[in-house]
Amino acid sequence: MSRLVTEAAKRGATTDQMVIADARRISGEPEDSDYIPTDPREFTGRIFHTCYMGTENSSAETRKRAKQLSSAIGSYHIDFNMDSVVTAVRNLFGFVTGIRPQFRSHGGTNAENLALQNIQARLRMVLAYMFAQLLPFVRGRSGGLLVLGSANVDESLRGYLTKYDCSSADINPIGGISKTDLKKFIAYAERSFDLPILASFLSAVPTAELEPITEDYVQSDEADMGMTYNELSVFGRLRKVDKCGPYSTFTKLIHEWGSFLSPTQIAEKVKLFYFEHARNRHKMTTLTPAYHAESYSPDDNRFDMRPFLYPSRFPWQFKKIDEVAAVLPDRSAQNSTVDKAKTE
Repeated sequence: MSRLVTEAAKRGATTDQMVIADARRISGEPEDSDYIPTDPREFTGRIFHTCYMGTENSSAETRKRAKQLSSAIGSYHIDFNMDSVVTAVRNLFGFVTGIRPQFRSHGGTNAENLALQNIQARLRMVLAYMFAQLLPFVRGRSGGLLVLGSANVDESLRGYLTKYDCSSADINPIGGISKTDLKKFIAYAERSFDLPILASFLSAVPTAELEPITEDYVQSDEADMGMTYNELSVFGRLRKVDKCGPYSTFTKLIHEWGSFLSPTQIAEKVKLFYFEHARNRHKMTTLTPAYHAESYSPDDNRFDMRPFLYPSRFPWQFKKIDEVAAVLPDRSAQNSTVDKAKTE
């Protein structure tokens, strides 16, 4: 966007004067300013603010990538640890209840582990709004900033997000875009805009970094979800575009995935997806507004108007899937070398 603005400003045509006026306004310039944006990175530094809110569970690699990317695009970047805030909430809970929750890797239960992940995510939303309101003041400017969300359409479809975390914002530029397409956009930007740092984002394992990193455990999005992002794209299109329920999804995927997955494996993936989608569907009622670029967006408010309360166990459908999976022949053993990228 900054490149388009500076190109229009350089042309200086009558129709581009509005672009210059808007650029002055959103960058906080006074009314009598003669500022003209000529450098995309300089203009980005005026209007775009990035913030790395790390914790003890964050890796040095993600922090470094965030800093390098902000430097490459020219954003106004801040970097801090929020452990003190997380610890304060954790201690408050312990003071009130007499129990201090622990992560699973430290002996805690699944409930404790999830709660500790969620509080980190939700505190990031609170801090994001605070910095959005006050960073212009810190920089001697007037006005406030819009908070941008960062959940993609596949994470929303699966419910792999915390309600009122970084998915909650004023607008989400990538909320209606699949993870598969996002990676293609990143690859395009790397080549077209001379941003080699983006290559490291493409090769990095997607992770929320909300759990402690140990010698034998590093949190991974796809491991947490029980399915890949490519598989989620397939499920999304079958559910929304083809209007398939659990059983019809299973019967279609038997033909599409049967050469490299057994009927039982396909059945388990289908049941897991529909179970997680149904029980997390309520999150879609508060989803941040996004540009719809994907035909299977689960946005309940503006795009997908189906009910948000489902019987998440789908008793009849799941029983039927299990019955059929038990008697179908396993073709995957005969095609063990087939590339699993076919799930795309």
